Amino acid sequence: MRRRLSVPWFILLPAGLVLLWHAAVTEHWVTEGIIPAPAQVLKSWHTWIFGSGATMLSPYSGTWLDNVAYSGQRVLQGFALAALAAIPLGLMIGWNRLAARLIDPTVQLLRPVPITAWLPFAIAVFGIYDASALFLIGLGAFYPIVVNTTHGVRDTNLLLLRAARMMGAGPGTVLAKVVFPSALPSIFTGLRLGVGVAWTAVIVAEMIAVKSGLGYVLWDAYYVGRMDICVATMFSVGLLGFVSDRVIVWASRLLLRWRTLEAHV
Repeated sequence: MRRRLSVPWFILLPAGLVLLWHAAVTEHWVTEGIIPAPAQVLKSWHTWIFGSGATMLSPYSGTWLDNVAYSGQRVLQGFALAALAAIPLGLMIGWNRLAARLIDPTVQLLRPVPITAWLPFAIAVFGIYDASALFLIGLGAFYPIVVNTTHGVRDTNLLLLRAARMMGAGPGTVLAKVVFPSALPSIFTGLRLGVGVAWTAVIVAEMIAVKSGLGYVLWDAYYVGRMDICVATMFSVGLLGFVSDRVIVWASRLLLRWRTLEAHV
């Protein structure tokens, strides 16, 4: 029996958008020279990745991997710091009423402040160094993680809590063996949202607070009129953010296999 070939439906929408983009440039629906054609962006992106920067003396030739490494390292460090702070704090806010009354109002007060508003503060305190970028990335990723962790704790099934207490489990055991596993799906949702914000924050930080990475390239390319590199940078960030999200999804499926088993029982 022949196996039916699965259609990669997820490609259809991006392909359609690229075709629309190509038509808009070739048919002059947009101002000529401002938005580059897809072929031009692909060619410049290829040179940026595989070109020889040593011979061409161009910041957009053969420097892509270095800039990805700079940005990726900052995202990883800032995101890790945010997760290490937000997950325990979210557990505390969701589990303890006193902690919720003391901490949660402040979290909700500061959460709407955009990352760009923190930029002058970060530069004034940390200077134009990596610390500024890490502060902005960690702060941006912190709020989705802590809010979703808190929600996951508060959404724990009361029947499970009562059963654990009736069996003599103490507060620490209940938190570790019942509440934390129950909150894991919400925690992973927060991690997925947080890593997306982290990639947004690193671009904002690298435009002004540091002098390397994809954000710096984006701003420099715009300054010299290289819109093809600007678009290639945007695609690069989107691709890296997508890969980061897939890694977290893979980790969640690995750690939450018990949910799949329960669904089949």
